Amino acid sequence: MIDLNTLFPYTFDKKYSKPVAYFSMEFAIDQPLKIYSGGLGFLAGSHMRSAYELKQNIIGIGILWKKGYYDQERNQDQTLKATFRDKDYSFLTDTGIVFPITIHNAKVYVKALLLKPEVFKTAPLFLLTTDIPENDFLAQTISHRLYDPNETTRITQSILLGIGGAKLLEELKRPTDIYHMNEGHALPLCFSLMDKFKDLNEVKKRVVFTTHTPELAGNEAHSVPLLNSMGFFNGLTIDQVNELVHPEHGILNYIFTALRMAKKA
Repeated sequence: MIDLNTLFPYTFDKKYSKPVAYFSMEFAIDQPLKIYSGGLGFLAGSHMRSAYELKQNIIGIGILWKKGYYDQERNQDQTLKATFRDKDYSFLTDTGIVFPITIHNAKVYVKALLLKPEVFKTAPLFLLTTDIPENDFLAQTISHRLYDPNETTRITQSILLGIGGAKLLEELKRPTDIYHMNEGHALPLCFSLMDKFKDLNEVKKRVVFTTHTPELAGNEAHSVPLLNSMGFFNGLTIDQVNELVHPEHGILNYIFTALRMAKKA
């Protein structure tokens, strides 16, 4: 298990002593850790490196993508093709933490691995995976491909990051003052916090949100009934969700919703 007293190899700078959890779907930290696709990941990775240099009290929470985003190969005619290969992450530490979350009314088990600060000079980064024997094959694939093209799989990936990340903090028994979402993928976190604090203002006090693009392709939006059936709202009813965030025409936009549930964006 993880000892919070020895997790950080530095003494916190007094300016940055407030405990923060930083949620991102991807982190670009170093080439061997192929859990990124582009700019969003590089921002998150740079943030983790800066946090180490500045001695900040922050941990990162992401997903350990078994196959990464994709690799490129050339065909014989020199055209490019995407390939998906299992990655080797032997430099990560097994925390021994395994816990269940609920997706589509079924238990899915989540395992947490740790990128220790000493490996790449970053703040501690916890990475969640469902690719473990406790799960059936379908549940294992949730953490296989970053930005999976299947709509329901992407929804389950957000549940893994947001609700799974919140449960990880409970397992660690780490107090957290600020929850920072890097883009809207971790949005289920906000509904988990609503379940905990029962008050939107209390949630807003703790949530910070960063968004990067107004382009439709960069923004998730799905029907409220579909999200509800998948467990996206962590037990809140559709009526409660409608009252909280006012989705338009039954469609919940991740970014608009995150903006409504954060104190700063």
